[in-house]
Amino acid sequence: MDIKSKNVKELEQTAHDIRQRIIEVVSKNGGHFSSTLGAVELIIAMHKVFSCPKDPFIFDVSHQCYAHKLITNRWDDFASLRQFGGLSGFTKPRESESDYFVAGHSSTSISLAIGAAKAIALKKEDRVPVVMIGDGSISAGIAYEALNELGDRKYPIVIILNDNEMSISRPIGAISKHLSKLLAGKMYQGLKERVDKILTNYFPDGVTYVAKKIEESMKLITPGIIFEEMGVDYIGPIDGHNLKEIIQTLQIAKNMNKPVIVHARTTKGKGYDIAQGHLEKWHGVGPFDIKTGKFLKKSGAPSATQIFSKALTKLARKHKNIVGITAAMPSGTGLDKLIEEFPNRFWDVAIAEQHGVASAAAMAKEGLKPFVAIYSTFLQRAYDQIIHDVCIMNLGVVFCIDRAGLVGNDGETHQGVFDVSFLRVLPNMLCFSPRDAKSLELALDFAYEQKSPCALRYPRGSFEELDFAPSAFKLGKSELLVEEKGTKLFISYGSEISRALKVKALYEKEHTNKASDEKNDKISILDLRFVKPIDEQMLKKLAKIYKNWYIFSASCAKGGVGSAILEFLAQEEIYDIKLKTFEYSDKFIEHGDTKDVEDSLGLNPKDLVKRI
Repeated sequence: MDIKSKNVKELEQTAHDIRQRIIEVVSKNGGHFSSTLGAVELIIAMHKVFSCPKDPFIFDVSHQCYAHKLITNRWDDFASLRQFGGLSGFTKPRESESDYFVAGHSSTSISLAIGAAKAIALKKEDRVPVVMIGDGSISAGIAYEALNELGDRKYPIVIILNDNEMSISRPIGAISKHLSKLLAGKMYQGLKERVDKILTNYFPDGVTYVAKKIEESMKLITPGIIFEEMGVDYIGPIDGHNLKEIIQTLQIAKNMNKPVIVHARTTKGKGYDIAQGHLEKWHGVGPFDIKTGKFLKKSGAPSATQIFSKALTKLARKHKNIVGITAAMPSGTGLDKLIEEFPNRFWDVAIAEQHGVASAAAMAKEGLKPFVAIYSTFLQRAYDQIIHDVCIMNLGVVFCIDRAGLVGNDGETHQGVFDVSFLRVLPNMLCFSPRDAKSLELALDFAYEQKSPCALRYPRGSFEELDFAPSAFKLGKSELLVEEKGTKLFISYGSEISRALKVKALYEKEHTNKASDEKNDKISILDLRFVKPIDEQMLKKLAKIYKNWYIFSASCAKGGVGSAILEFLAQEEIYDIKLKTFEYSDKFIEHGDTKDVEDSLGLNPKDLVKRI
């Protein structure tokens, strides 16, 4: 799409067309919505002032990048957004050279821009990294680590702070806006340099001090003082929907040839009245009716998150020492209900998983019982704190790992497949998983009683209903749910029990018409429950009976449940077991509808029966 040749009026029409395309596609496919609608003018202005892909365009989290995709020759393909084999909902270099970096987690953009700027400087190239950061991403520590170096090194980088929830500060009227522009403009910057030279060379230190104080007092009435104090120039707040103003401001920032933050105020859901404003339910959506705004997803069984939320609320009413933490995902993790009922005991710490886990460790030391609810994919960000602050101290923090396993349309940055591997290797950590809704409630009861760190994982969406009666969790104990005569044993971890049952039924159905010696080769099923500590007594017993073991777990194979069992067998010198795991292979898993993704991985029951 040609942006550079268009005038402001034509670009305003382009913004309207882009919004309509986003609304049309997201209403059918689902996806991030309100934030990306709010960023349309900012992205158009980026393409007007800078040259992509020559200038690296770096989007933080990148769920705000839909307009960028549409501008960079993906208008027709946009209909495949978040579908299996289609466009990603995030920036993805394999998809287009205009996408500089993969970005699905927050707050990495300024660090990436600094890395790019260092390379550009070394290669002596005429390129400027451009960052768009917003939706609370500036609240994470890594963003300030990057700003700290940027203020010292002064690499020419333009950072657009897309402020759609007053996350930095309220604009202080027209005077603030005028002064912010003035402080960054050519005339002021040139005058400042000349005055500084005169004061330094010809006047006593006292006069220089007074002049500096006058300049600082001017900056104090602007909301960008925190950035100025870090050594990064600041312009704003500006109207993030006024294309003329944005273009002029970005041109000023580009010409300054140093690090600049442009603070732009935008409105979430701009262009779609029903979603406009700070309505969290419109941040990421499923398919919906454009006319009414009603979501099309049929209500079914409660999700694992809803069950967790209800069970933890009940537990928190009973035990006053229970506290809880989430990191910018209160409704996503179900902690919003607890924050509402117990505002002094449950907290959203913003996009700060490291801080959240470290603070939970101290609360545990003080005798409280912290439940930390974080998506599997985001828990990775706090790995050092899990080891250093929780496990070494052997503190009773409970990690409630939501979205464990495949999450579908968000793709490789969000698939919750690594937590089993990276947690079970840690000393003092207990790792367990419930198979169904009732088991999740019992798992929380068990976790409350433990003095050591606990990690319990549960899937996105709903559990399938099972016929097995629930029983209380006992440390390191599994449950043999189905005991049959035969040679095959299915070992399931967590909600994958439902897949194991389907495969068992299909396998046995297909084998009823075969030779009589195979008729009795039925399959037994073990619910492992704990991957650490593993039920050694049960596994020793079953190794004497069943010689073909098959592992069902929504986790990666390397370091996963199958690995844990193989380690046990090797330790016990049990070498006559043939083990096959149906965990995920050693690659990142693409986005798409969960069923399509599972089919591509060969995980539907028919394919698994063939593999058996």
